[in-house]
Amino acid sequence: MAFYLGLDSSTQSLSAVVIEIAGDRRRVVHTESFIFDTALPQYGTQHGVLPSADPRVAHSSPLMWAEALDLMLARVSKAIDVGRIAAIAGSAQQHGSVYLNRSATDVLASLDASHSLVDQLRSVFSRAESPIWMDSSTSDECAEITKAVGGEVVLTRRTGSRAFERFTGPQIRRFYKRSPAAYDATDRVHLVSSYLASLLSGGHAPIDTGDGSGMNLMELTAGEWWQEVVTATAPRLESKLPQVSKPWAVVGTLAPYWQHRYGYPPARVIAWSGDNPCSLIGTGLVREGVIAVSMGTSDTVFGHMNEARVDDSGTGHVFGAPTGAFMGLTVFQNGSLARERVRESLGMSWGDFSRALADTPPTAGGVLLPWFEPEITPRVSAPGARRYAATDTGPMLARALIEAQQMSMALHSSWMGVRVHTIHATGGASANREILQVMADVFGAEVYQFEVTNSAALGAALRAAHADLSVAGRDESWSEIIRGFAEPVPSSLITPDAERHAMYEGWKQVYAACEAHALGRGPDPEEAISRWRRQRAERS
Repeated sequence: MAFYLGLDSSTQSLSAVVIEIAGDRRRVVHTESFIFDTALPQYGTQHGVLPSADPRVAHSSPLMWAEALDLMLARVSKAIDVGRIAAIAGSAQQHGSVYLNRSATDVLASLDASHSLVDQLRSVFSRAESPIWMDSSTSDECAEITKAVGGEVVLTRRTGSRAFERFTGPQIRRFYKRSPAAYDATDRVHLVSSYLASLLSGGHAPIDTGDGSGMNLMELTAGEWWQEVVTATAPRLESKLPQVSKPWAVVGTLAPYWQHRYGYPPARVIAWSGDNPCSLIGTGLVREGVIAVSMGTSDTVFGHMNEARVDDSGTGHVFGAPTGAFMGLTVFQNGSLARERVRESLGMSWGDFSRALADTPPTAGGVLLPWFEPEITPRVSAPGARRYAATDTGPMLARALIEAQQMSMALHSSWMGVRVHTIHATGGASANREILQVMADVFGAEVYQFEVTNSAALGAALRAAHADLSVAGRDESWSEIIRGFAEPVPSSLITPDAERHAMYEGWKQVYAACEAHALGRGPDPEEAISRWRRQRAERS
């Protein structure tokens, strides 16, 4: 009757999920979460980020993350019988980096339970602050790395992504260029995930392939550092990077510090990973054909991939998956804020908005390109909505917006090469079943609502169980591991309408032509619109 602890260190908070797996007994034993700003106000973060005069810079405190870990394990030890914990795994915000000096190795190995963790770590950093995923200050470094390895397509095919400002490789290069002495004093460059795993195990933990693939430094299919890009990033960098490990690697056992201070057993510490790979497991995506669509501030499409099919256009990402395969991910900036903007402009309640979708026929609002803010996918630097074949009545504008968002997600996730038959819908907008009906009709897939609570922490706990059971010789399938934990609400099923899906398949080409024209990549789409209308008339 083992317990498994999963932790998730996100941008703003730290969460814990403890699960029990014992035959058919599968339950969540305990959950815990706190916000950094309120639990640890002495660090002065705002939404987990340190204030900066430069809007491009987003840093946080690695010392704060350590103190949060100490606080969380203390709280969990008071809430449950921690002696039953067999293994611990974790999730952390991807791309963030932590820089340790040469004293860190000895300090990690000799942590003293009679003193606080944070006081023992104050001297181990060669860089007091850690750049995180929100940082966009490395445009020059992205260009330099890309040029050095032969261009965007080469970099994308080898690492899974083009060079992004938030990725770890460009961030390391910027640190080397701006602070060469501090870079020289750096003995180890960790990700947030491997740093926190190191604190638990009392020694330098490896970087797993899932989080390592979000660095622009790892060769995706080989699962090891790509020498050419590592050399192009900074001198002697390979000697400063941890090893790359499999996602299920046991990196050690809980250090004596945690055993003596809080009564934990020598539980196995499993390699930590990034929040996206862990959320893949926490939302039950362990086979191809099932994807998740998360509709929040930004909309995100992600899913399991058996093979590493990369996006040569550079908009999508391929990461390693905890299953040993891969995951694809595409992010769309204009998510909930676009929905709010249109709803408010129409003076509608959400109930009115839903009724507008239900009462308005497909494509009646024409094509709307809802780039109210600069867009990530496709890349749009100059914001502003674009309209084609537009009808401006309120209900039709509401439909045009939701159709546009679903069309864009379907078009720009097709690079994954996966035939989607099931969608797990999460995020705030997933409560709106009329929006989900449009999603089902556009994708031609069954849509389920998925009640997500700490999906990254749950995914980490499930990863801990998988690794621990594997060590014990019980090679449970991933479908069995997630059973009873990461499953959608069965009664929430929304099925696609076959006639509407056929209509949208043609309309998708119209939308693509409008998008290409708006981006300066194609002719006026009027001919495509007229052709589609003629074809519809012939069929009716």
